[in-house]
Amino acid sequence: MIKPDQRQLLHKYLLIELAVKSLQIDYQKTEQFKMKIVFLPLMDALLKDLRQEYFDLKRQLVHQKIRVIGWTNVDEYFSDVQIATAGNDVVLRYANQALKTQVEKLLINQIKGFDFDKVPKAIN
Repeated sequence: MIKPDQRQLLHKYLLIELAVKSLQIDYQKTEQFKMKIVFLPLMDALLKDLRQEYFDLKRQLVHQKIRVIGWTNVDEYFSDVQIATAGNDVVLRYANQALKTQVEKLLINQIKGFDFDKVPKAIN
């Protein structure tokens, strides 16, 4: 059984995992931009921060004996996430559109609070 605080931690972990995957896919497309010298350093710094938070959350989940086994697309609207806990396995169902919206909000908030001084400067 997953406690409410563990579920909150797990939810944040899942959102960050999706954000990292989405940014990695978008990164490849950004490499084709004419102004890639502007966007790539920003995306690198953003990915670095998100990956750090991802690994910190994963460490916390492992400490609590919780791990994500896998994602399954139920249909175009829902996905199931299979979770292994010390007590038993749990399947959580998520609405795909809600996840997309929450990942977008996470990234917007991440960018709003971003320290642009740590973004590597473009070199000519």
